[in-house]
Amino acid sequence: MIQARRTAIVTGASRGIGAAIARTLAGEGYAVCVNYLRDEEAAERVVADIADAGGIAQAVQADIASPDQIGHLFKSLDEMNTPLGALVNNAGFTGGRKKLADLAAQDFTAALGVNLIGPALCTQEAVKRMATSRGGRGGAIVNVTSQAAVTGGRDLLPYATSKAGLAVMTVALARELAGEGIRVNGVSPGVIETDLATADHADRERIEKTIALERIGQPREVADTVAWLLSDKASYVTGIVVPVAGGR
Repeated sequence: MIQARRTAIVTGASRGIGAAIARTLAGEGYAVCVNYLRDEEAAERVVADIADAGGIAQAVQADIASPDQIGHLFKSLDEMNTPLGALVNNAGFTGGRKKLADLAAQDFTAALGVNLIGPALCTQEAVKRMATSRGGRGGAIVNVTSQAAVTGGRDLLPYATSKAGLAVMTVALARELAGEGIRVNGVSPGVIETDLATADHADRERIEKTIALERIGQPREVADTVAWLLSDKASYVTGIVVPVAGGR
């Protein structure tokens, strides 16, 4: 069994990119807190995969849009018995594709709650445990934004806007927290092979033609970038958002 040195929290880790990040970090020696919203079965499968590979993980349900549930998520760290060393703010909410004329105020508040306010509050809780001024050992944070924050997406205004805010927050917090021994970076995935990727073959071919590498990315490719940003190999890297988009 891998001897975990530190704990990593990965929000939205029951499937897709989050699940790949959780598995990858477990292989890097982290005890992983696998956060999920509804799909307990999927989260437990991720935990089982990690355990089968000799790692340590536990699934914790929490809605990242709820401050109270974020508190519960971080209190679960006490059961991990290792200090917090990494936070990956991966949970995201798209809300589906809608034109501006069809959007309601709730569409914006829902996206902001999960994609921007939730990560800010998770980071606040992480800093309480990581900051050297509070007796912590420092650490690293990675925010998962989106290339939609750069391109604007297509009929994804609340999602793209909230993810753009997360990218700006990444840079602001990197500057604020550097003196606390905490690095903050981001990754910006393009089209990745997940449940959200298009299943229509003709549309898939059209999308691939817009990507320099001429293919849709894999969750592991995002996870490997996150793992590097969290590692000591990136010890002089903070305040950047790395596109993982195949040149699109």
